[in-house]
Amino acid sequence: QVPLVESGGGLVQAGGSLRLSCAASGRTFSNSAVGWFRQARGKEREFVAMIYVGSGGTAYADSVRGRFIIAGDNAKTTVYLQMNSLKPEDTAVYYCATRRQGPYYSGSSYDNWGPGTQVTVSS
Repeated sequence: QVPLVESGGGLVQAGGSLRLSCAASGRTFSNSAVGWFRQARGKEREFVAMIYVGSGGTAYADSVRGRFIIAGDNAKTTVYLQMNSLKPEDTAVYYCATRRQGPYYSGSSYDNWGPGTQVTVSS
């Protein structure tokens, strides 16, 4: 397994933007599917977005569709999550992981989780 590392979190005002990165630590994602999830304090982890690195196919949670964009770089070493029009309810620790099998929106379908990066949106 290739350890994943998230970065790019921080504090931003409502309406602002952040770009998160998920790196494969020196290796490529090949044709894997990579997902972003988030967990707010006191809440369960929830699906945010997923990309098939090989084909570029994507899926989004309803709560972020139209505001967030998931994309991969040409080298297939990094997956990005561009977050626009951020809201206070987007505040959470954001994680990336590699999908193995099962529904794309279920955390149990993924492994190789990174340590997460905190995103805080102030009102």
